Amino acid sequence: MAGLSREQSAALSEARTAVLTTVANDGRPRPVPICYVLGVTEDGRPAIFSPIDDKPKAGDDPRALARIRDIQEHPEVGVLIDRWSEDWGQLGWLRVDGMAAIVEPTSPVVDALRAKYPQYAGHRLEERPMIRIVVDRVRAWGSLA
Repeated sequence: MAGLSREQSAALSEARTAVLTTVANDGRPRPVPICYVLGVTEDGRPAIFSPIDDKPKAGDDPRALARIRDIQEHPEVGVLIDRWSEDWGQLGWLRVDGMAAIVEPTSPVVDALRAKYPQYAGHRLEERPMIRIVVDRVRAWGSLA
């Protein structure tokens, strides 16, 4: 995938969760765990897509979530996946910096999310907004394989 090495793309595709960090209006980082899939934008750039799913939230309006408000005010975000091992020679992490936007879901992304996470079978992903993070920069350390 353009902009990502084969190893980085595989690590992002295979990881089950990541941590999305947005910036709150007061300047503080706001990390939150996410489920996601790796895909591409219409023009072929690598992007991470994370749904605002039906799991319990603080309110009913998905657009009222703090992470959504943060993205609308400060679209620069970070995504971190890590690989833990008791064998410290196998430790690794990958950080993606990118520009986030709130987008409407597309069938290919919804299908990919349901394929990766069977738990989404009963969720209304096609009715709720998604976060799209276009990859700008990637930093990695250690073992990703």
